[in-house]
Amino acid sequence: MLRIHFSEIDLARTRVARVPDPLWEVAASLHRFQTRAGRWAYAEWYRTAGARIREHHLERTLRDLLLPLYPRAVYFPDFLTPSPALDDGLNAALDASLDTIMSTPPRRVRDELTVLDHRVGAPAWARRLTDRQERAELVTAIRAYYEAAVAPFTEAMHSRIEAARSQCCRDLLDGGVDRMLAGLGPGLIWRPPILEVRYPVDDRDLYLDGRGLRLVPSYFCWSSPISLADPHLPPVLVYPLLHEPTGLSIRPATPLAALLGRTRATVLCVVAAGAGATTGEIARAVGISAPSASKHAGVLRDAGLLASSRHAAHVLHTLTPTGASLLVGSQPMGARTGH
Repeated sequence: MLRIHFSEIDLARTRVARVPDPLWEVAASLHRFQTRAGRWAYAEWYRTAGARIREHHLERTLRDLLLPLYPRAVYFPDFLTPSPALDDGLNAALDASLDTIMSTPPRRVRDELTVLDHRVGAPAWARRLTDRQERAELVTAIRAYYEAAVAPFTEAMHSRIEAARSQCCRDLLDGGVDRMLAGLGPGLIWRPPILEVRYPVDDRDLYLDGRGLRLVPSYFCWSSPISLADPHLPPVLVYPLLHEPTGLSIRPATPLAALLGRTRATVLCVVAAGAGATTGEIARAVGISAPSASKHAGVLRDAGLLASSRHAAHVLHTLTPTGASLLVGSQPMGARTGH
């Protein structure tokens, strides 16, 4: 159990990341290769990432370089997941984070690799990462892996994180920071002024001491949240986005299809099933063109059933309360009660 202690100043300085953190997603995705837990939720990613890793001849890099540095265990080095200086987009965040890895003092690299070796075992070559040239090769490998295995899921990451941010905003408006922290999901329990986090290490306490907390919803993080091991680094908590089914099928009920038309009813169900969806995701799920998906989403938005917001190159569509009520009302009584 990790207990994060907040003061009033910390509550005021707590924030939710605006874009996915590329290096945390790299770390979490590498952990997906090391367990079968949650495979159902990432089935498409396993197929796509595996094929692209083979296509780019990264099998050896993955096996011999990256996986040993990012073990799915109680520890991996903090310097591998620096917080980006800006939330200006994934490319800028990736460049800034990789530059930070390059500028990490050799002594810190050595100390953290020593911790890795003591806790889970480090490969013999790891000590050479104190050398700048060796670290440059590691950075090149991380970037290549990111482009092959993580970047193709940028749209999915953005849409899910925007949905999570939207939920945080609604909770904040409805019930303040208390409601927002209480609604972060399984594995996190808010007992003011302490956030209790299900954590795969021995009990420890993190005192924010006025620094606030950077909350990072993560697409590839599964089950247990992750934080930095060093309590003196800027506090960050990476927590998993929910991948559980919502209970709503993407096949609309007959009355809803009769009311809206089958295509628009399916669009509404797709948005609900994914807790939000981009225009491209709707097009793929429904089997229509992107312009057609945009047109149908626009009609549903004008009817007050969807809300749309632009984020960089993507438009995210989410259900309005009216849209959610319409969907729930169209479900058979047994589906609504869970029987």
